[in-house]
Amino acid sequence: MGGVELVEQTDIDTGNISLKARDFILQNVASFRNAMPFNHLVVDDFFTESAARDLSAEFPPYDSPSWYFYKNSIENKKALNNWNEFPSKTYKAFTELNSQSTVQLVSALTGLPLYEDKGLNGGGWHIHGVGGNLNPHLDYSIHPKLGLQRKVNIIIYLGEEMKPEYGGHLGLWKHDGQNNQPGELALEIEPKFNRAVIFDTTQNSWHGMSRPLAQPEGVCRKSLAIYYLCEPPKGTDPRGRALFAARENQQGDPEIAALIRARADVELSKTVYQGE
Repeated sequence: MGGVELVEQTDIDTGNISLKARDFILQNVASFRNAMPFNHLVVDDFFTESAARDLSAEFPPYDSPSWYFYKNSIENKKALNNWNEFPSKTYKAFTELNSQSTVQLVSALTGLPLYEDKGLNGGGWHIHGVGGNLNPHLDYSIHPKLGLQRKVNIIIYLGEEMKPEYGGHLGLWKHDGQNNQPGELALEIEPKFNRAVIFDTTQNSWHGMSRPLAQPEGVCRKSLAIYYLCEPPKGTDPRGRALFAARENQQGDPEIAALIRARADVELSKTVYQGE
């Protein structure tokens, strides 16, 4: 009598991530763990060149109605994490970023077992147009559905037309423990095409846009973002939304302080995503 043959499920690896990048990550575990102001690693040529160009081309136009718009005095960006909206190459790229081979690669950096987030909570496509902004902030700590801690971010920049003079650099700030605020700006990373930044989000990891965007109309700061999770250690901050900080010219502004408090509140945050 005939039967159904069970086929063992194998890891899906579409080969978008370059072998050069995979080797570089494994060779720089110590660099990641010793980096300041918190653990991070900058990886150029993250995707193969052809994959990076294809993925950049699949981004929707900035004015597409598919985007979700975050626009207020502390953030101005658009994001989209709906798998049904991803064209084929982007869908495959996120599948590879969620694959066990990639999860194990990132786990090697931390020395901890990590888990993928197939729902791309907070991840997916991100884009900044003219006037784009992202104040220094700490990411959410506990995943709203899985109860796991957000441990590692990978951001891959895919804006082919971006130039250093256009700004939009990723800033990494030291932590001011006395005030629970970002301290000194320790490092700026240019959002260079096909550059990935991998960093630990659990080390008071203040990050955001350190230079204002000054690009021509029609040029966008594009990125893919994906996050990896771990079991939360005892005493983990239960923060369910990002905690933003005021910029220097916003210090002492009661409206900004109220916006930051609401943005960090799970129940109130949706009321201020589009606050202008």
